[in-house]
Amino acid sequence: MSMSLTRTASFQALETHAVDAEDWQMRSLFAADPQRFERMSLEAAGLFLDYSKNRLDGRTLELLAALARERQVEQRRDAMFAGEKINNTENRAVLHTALRAPKNASLVVDGQDVIADVHEVLGRIHRFTDAVRNAEWLGHTGKPITDIVNIGIGGSDLGPKMACLALRPFAHPRLAMHFVSNVDGHDMDAALEKCDPETTLFIVASKTFTTAETMMNAQTARAWFVERAPEAALPKHFVAVSTNTEAVRAFGIDPANMFPFWDWVGGRYSVWSAIGLSVALCVGFGYFSDFLAGAHAMDEHFRTAPVEQNMPMLLGLVGFWNREFLGCPSVSIAPYHQDLNRFPAYLQQLEMESNGKRVTRDGALVEYETCPAIWGECGTNGQHAYFQLLHQGTDVTPMDFIAALRPAHELHKHHTALLANCFAQSEAFMKGKTADEVRKDLQQQGLPLAEIERLTPHKTFPGNRPSNTILMDHLNPTSLGALIALYEHKTFVQGVLWDVNSFDQWGVELGKVLAKKIEAELGGEPQPEQHDSSTNGLIARARAAV
Repeated sequence: MSMSLTRTASFQALETHAVDAEDWQMRSLFAADPQRFERMSLEAAGLFLDYSKNRLDGRTLELLAALARERQVEQRRDAMFAGEKINNTENRAVLHTALRAPKNASLVVDGQDVIADVHEVLGRIHRFTDAVRNAEWLGHTGKPITDIVNIGIGGSDLGPKMACLALRPFAHPRLAMHFVSNVDGHDMDAALEKCDPETTLFIVASKTFTTAETMMNAQTARAWFVERAPEAALPKHFVAVSTNTEAVRAFGIDPANMFPFWDWVGGRYSVWSAIGLSVALCVGFGYFSDFLAGAHAMDEHFRTAPVEQNMPMLLGLVGFWNREFLGCPSVSIAPYHQDLNRFPAYLQQLEMESNGKRVTRDGALVEYETCPAIWGECGTNGQHAYFQLLHQGTDVTPMDFIAALRPAHELHKHHTALLANCFAQSEAFMKGKTADEVRKDLQQQGLPLAEIERLTPHKTFPGNRPSNTILMDHLNPTSLGALIALYEHKTFVQGVLWDVNSFDQWGVELGKVLAKKIEAELGGEPQPEQHDSSTNGLIARARAAV
């Protein structure tokens, strides 16, 4: 059993150090060190990270690096890359990194070369996506496919949807992408009303082909199709991402059009696998390969760079400092790029499903805070929604600003304004505005003294609020792959520090079990003895509304 985090020498050193840091002002830290930006920024895999606008100094970073080594982050990282079964509650390897390894690599797990398996499936994806995109795969009436509906949930939806939206400039002009995840019939209804059964391809993405929400949506799509086309035509319009051959065949999908993945691929880490079939269809296999290559470049950086120059390590350590020692309960993600508008939602699953745990890998209750809440919205929209709270609210919320230096459009004034807002907000969060500065501004406006004193507290910004800025040259398949991998490895680093299993998700199970019971009661006989009065009352109201 590993030593509790709070009892380690490096954690206790950080606690002592944090007492001094309570009074630090970032304005003063920048003024004292003209080289702070150069010291606290780095480039890797086509990304640039500026972490200088955090309330820390060189000694903080030394102590955090010592903690990472004491918690054996590097050894655990190496164990993950080697295919050891680090998911200890499910006795599984964790090998999303193998999904983007080059073809000439080799990794044998349980007697099987997983890299060879990965590239065999990639070859199938390549052939299939080329056929659809080149109008060689046709619908049952001989027309090319025009609409693709991805039916999945969780990692089978969030990753592909986010990536297809992010890579919009690279999308095939004929193919419209739709994503259905919610069991709410409004989601499926909205997608189907845009589709023609002669030209629509459905992807049913479920490893076991038993995921309740996904299979309900898939059966609804199947019924919609066979009402409008011969049932024998179904194999031309439905494919599966699954490992359950019999269930796929029973559904009416040709197993030759089933794209498998493996139990060492967690859902929230699966966009690199056959779950990314919709991404490959959208942008083409060449760009999908670039997407994998960008992630692999970040993998190699994470695997080889020392802690002090390792981008995922630093992003994870700084976030850990903000959570454990500055008491920040959440992190806000602010992509200043409209095409990344689903990236905060993607990170919500990645980080909170991974590290939202209350027990250690050994099953002991943790004695510290674990994963902060992740939330956010695209800039500049977020500025006009909730930045008020971030600037002047009572909680301190660290920010991750993400931007591309070059746009994929010709509206250059827009992009200049966008970047100006991004950089200005990070500066404003750091510097704030003192009461004296407010008074001076109001005096220059000619306001009377009494009005100045009345307004000053309302216009004062405390500042000293931490942020990171991540820049890329362009948002393209390669940089998107690197960006996602950066956050995957950040999540891994923090999971090791907290000593939680980042690769299971038992928290999603209880509600599913209870939902099955309640669903039966809504359509049959109620079982009031099984529930509390609130749940019984809600069930009764729903039954009365039918």
